[in-house]
Amino acid sequence: MSEIAQARGGSGSGFACSLKAKAWSPYVAGILIGLLQVPAFLLIETALGASSSYVTVGGIAASWIDPAVTNIDYVAKHIAATGKNWWQVALVIGVAIGAFLSMRISGARRQPISPIWSRALGTASPGVRYAVAFGAGFVMLFGARIADGCTSGHGLSGMAQLAVSSTVAVAAMFAGGIATALLLLRRI
Repeated sequence: MSEIAQARGGSGSGFACSLKAKAWSPYVAGILIGLLQVPAFLLIETALGASSSYVTVGGIAASWIDPAVTNIDYVAKHIAATGKNWWQVALVIGVAIGAFLSMRISGARRQPISPIWSRALGTASPGVRYAVAFGAGFVMLFGARIADGCTSGHGLSGMAQLAVSSTVAVAAMFAGGIATALLLLRRI
């Protein structure tokens, strides 16, 4: 049995997925995510995406502190009680819950910080790793909102609709990721 098949918890034949497998076939997972586009477009006339959910939750939280924030058109649009806004919030919550359940069911366990991150950061401190991950996530989310779409929105939904802007965005994301990895991880 191959190492990949063992890691996935399977026998190495076919594309079958088991909830107890450590990893699903990327082909099956991709097909399932692609099929999720169908009810999104048919039922609520929107595509898969995640970054708008943070604006929805952040806008609601900010309105508790300062109700005047709801007078800003951008915030008002994202905190309106529409299916599109709450679909994306539910999607992000569902991804987090699904990842947790997958970890529990499959028994997959990982170290809090992988050896490659320890070498890249120069420390094995989980606190440093979490701070770097939070900061990087914030920068990525900030960029996603400036671009009016996140990687999942462009990569999954835009590409599914054959949008030229999404094709360019995904190519730029890959190029940026590769360049960043080459620059930052070359000492590893």
